[in-house]
Amino acid sequence: MSNVGCNPTSTYILPAILCLIFADSLRNQRSSARSASHFQQDISRYKRRRAFEHCPPATPVLSYAKAGRGNGTAYPGAEATPTPCPRRDPIREKIDAGMRILHVYKDYFPVLGGIENHIRMLAEAQAATGHRVTVLVCAPGPRTHVEDRNGVRVIKAARLATVASTPLSVQQPWFLARLRPDIIHIHSPYPVAEAANWLWGRARATVITHHSDVVRQKLILRFYGPILRRVLRSADAIIATSPHYLETSPWLRPVRDRCTVVPLGIDLSRFPERPEPPIHDPPTILFVGKLRYYKGLDVLLRAMRSLSDVQLVVVGDGPMRKPWERLAQELELTARVRFAGEVPDEELLTYYAGADLFVLPATARAEAFGTVLLEAMAMALPVISTELGTGTSWVNQDGVTGRVVPPDDPDALAQAIRELMADPERRRRMGRTARERVQAEFSLPMMVQRVEAVYERALKQKRTSRS
Repeated sequence: MSNVGCNPTSTYILPAILCLIFADSLRNQRSSARSASHFQQDISRYKRRRAFEHCPPATPVLSYAKAGRGNGTAYPGAEATPTPCPRRDPIREKIDAGMRILHVYKDYFPVLGGIENHIRMLAEAQAATGHRVTVLVCAPGPRTHVEDRNGVRVIKAARLATVASTPLSVQQPWFLARLRPDIIHIHSPYPVAEAANWLWGRARATVITHHSDVVRQKLILRFYGPILRRVLRSADAIIATSPHYLETSPWLRPVRDRCTVVPLGIDLSRFPERPEPPIHDPPTILFVGKLRYYKGLDVLLRAMRSLSDVQLVVVGDGPMRKPWERLAQELELTARVRFAGEVPDEELLTYYAGADLFVLPATARAEAFGTVLLEAMAMALPVISTELGTGTSWVNQDGVTGRVVPPDDPDALAQAIRELMADPERRRRMGRTARERVQAEFSLPMMVQRVEAVYERALKQKRTSRS
């Protein structure tokens, strides 16, 4: 199953706190060591600059007298005008020749999750365009594995233990400190990698995709917050996945000058266009996602009590499945609500095709974008989402591609469902518009192109700052 979401604000930052509180002093030590070789760095920069910008001297073109000297000879003292030297763009040449790109996160395919699936799509697409792409994550066990998957080198560093859903690995920082990519792309929030790269990373430029704020762990943020601010300030470029999140995130606003909005994308070739979506009897609502607290499925179940002629299909698994199955029993909804569990990608399309309406009733900012909305919209389904100040209400445009309702409000959600179910033509119109929006703004090639543009600006900015 693809893009079923993840919990980027889970308690995996707990084990990182002990090492993060020493980050400032270690950073200062590294800065002191760097200052000791300041003169040698200046020499190296000068040599690199000469190598990049050198061009042979131009043959001078002499000016001739405007009057009385029309015989084509230069008069004494005539001013020489050199032919302009065309400058090379070494960064553009590097990108065209293929960059060394390193993506860093905690997990990768076959682990299912929104961020994991995004990294996989982006990395494989970048490799297909000629870049040398490596993904550095943690292995599920105590041994390090290195494999090539669809053109991407995947390093799964040995895992010592897992504490509070956090992989603990000595090997991952070790690899990070020794690899020398052109771009290191950190997928945040992942405090261990963020701090390790800040202290020991050796990439030419650092890019961070800020997938989500840390939402629940307020106490931990008192310790980790100062480190995160420094990590963000030190990044050469930061990617926000929507304008809404950039405007509402307290972590991104102070570094807005280095932020660029690059929406997540999907491979549209996986989602065939349907000429005329059928109307099902009874009408079917579809939910797809990891069953975590912030998904708000309990709100949708409570809304179902007043929708007696509608059935609900829930695709996905997670820690809240058992409690929500019990809630469906308590609300006497078992005859109209089916929990399908996780399904493979090819089956997922069947569920989208069998639905009349897609609902993502998220209740917290941990639902930062909602890639499943893109999948439903690509299948010409109208969608209902909630207003969280995140990308969900930017991807889904209220009254255009579906409806946006307040979070944690079963009555408002039920009313929006009732209105759309009562108007099949409106649903079809919204579904067509939804697919057109995905094609125009959220395709995989467009995302890859936009990310590459961010890389180019980061490398040029880094080179300028070193000159």
